[in-house]
Amino acid sequence: MRNLVQLLIVMLFAFTATQTMAQKIQYSRANNQKGLHTFEPSKVDTVGYDGFKLAIGGAFTQGFQSLKHENVDTSTAKVNKLYAMSAGFNLAAANLNFDVQLGDGIRIFLENYMASRHHNEFWVKGGYIQIDKLPMFNNPEWFTKYARVKIGHMEINYGDQHFRRSDGGNTIFNPFAENYIMDQFATEIGGELYIFPVKGLTAMFGMTGGLINNNIFDYSTNPSTAVQKRNPAILLKLAYDNTAGSDLRYRLSASMYTNSETPRSTLFAGDRTGSNYFGVIEKPLATNVTSFDATANFTSGRFNPYPALNSVTAIIINPFVKWKGLEVFGTYEVVNGKAKAEAEDRTTTQIAVEGIYRFLANEQLFIGARYNQVTARLAGYTEDISIDRIAVAAGWFPTKNLLLKGEYVVQNYNDFKGTDKFHQANFNGFVVQAVVGF
Repeated sequence: MRNLVQLLIVMLFAFTATQTMAQKIQYSRANNQKGLHTFEPSKVDTVGYDGFKLAIGGAFTQGFQSLKHENVDTSTAKVNKLYAMSAGFNLAAANLNFDVQLGDGIRIFLENYMASRHHNEFWVKGGYIQIDKLPMFNNPEWFTKYARVKIGHMEINYGDQHFRRSDGGNTIFNPFAENYIMDQFATEIGGELYIFPVKGLTAMFGMTGGLINNNIFDYSTNPSTAVQKRNPAILLKLAYDNTAGSDLRYRLSASMYTNSETPRSTLFAGDRTGSNYFGVIEKPLATNVTSFDATANFTSGRFNPYPALNSVTAIIINPFVKWKGLEVFGTYEVVNGKAKAEAEDRTTTQIAVEGIYRFLANEQLFIGARYNQVTARLAGYTEDISIDRIAVAAGWFPTKNLLLKGEYVVQNYNDFKGTDKFHQANFNGFVVQAVVGF
């Protein structure tokens, strides 16, 4: 019943937005198929300003999965025995967005989760103000052409993968069912300054509080805490995005996120909506071997090598090439981080490459494959562990607002200790998702 009510609410908002309040907002990204391959919105104003506007948008995803998993439990008590899993429908997810044109070149974007795997109730992801013009100063040309400012509690612009990932009910930009094994995503309070000096080149400097929530506590006054400082996080990004003729587009970006000391960085634990692989490599509830806690264990299939992260420096490089219907997107990421109690940083690397081919009119159909691997030194380990995933997918856009996609996935966990639930673990199977985005 809850899923039905959520769907009806989303449909009501879709109707309302279409009939009365749907507007095109300056310097924004479409919430449907037209938003594919959009990274930072262009500084070219293709909409124009003609007064206050309100655009209501949203997204809805219903998934079905048939996955099987296994591991090797070396304990006699079978403490790492996995729960019994079968095929079935997953919990539906829904998002609700408000995009407001406050003035010429000034917009506010508010993002909300109506339902998700971790938070079943309605809650706010974040919101920010984006300034591309300065009408209060008679719109100086230099700012209109070359600068942008974003301020708020927002999704930080680290790397390019977050423009292609699934985010609660919004899965229309992701050709696959799930995000990376190590999901780099965080919402933090702060600001980002963008400079667009020449065509195709984007430079960004950002500074945030370094935390997922507000925090005004002076940690230096409490010697019992391991962390004595609450330093800001610094973000840097440089991207070049251009075309050659009408068929070729190429982009290369490099990003850095660093924080020398913080109570808890969530750079790889910032998503509160949950994975789209439900229950894989999860242990059963003590009272019921055929059930697991889907809310508490909401990151199934993902892996965070830093459950406690008090200092971190992460660098990520993302190449992207699109030639006609063929696109290739890659990731190379190196992370150095540790908890305060650890003597030295631990290094993690993540690589990913995916190829997608889109064809037919308006690129309605696509097929694709992705390889993703994480190699990490965990606390208490003397050798690296690794996790690898291969996924193949196909999808169909019946309209720009509707997507049906399916994926077959195989994921392996290597070199974990025998006392760990991931010891010689793997899962495989398929996931099908029906998606609405408007």
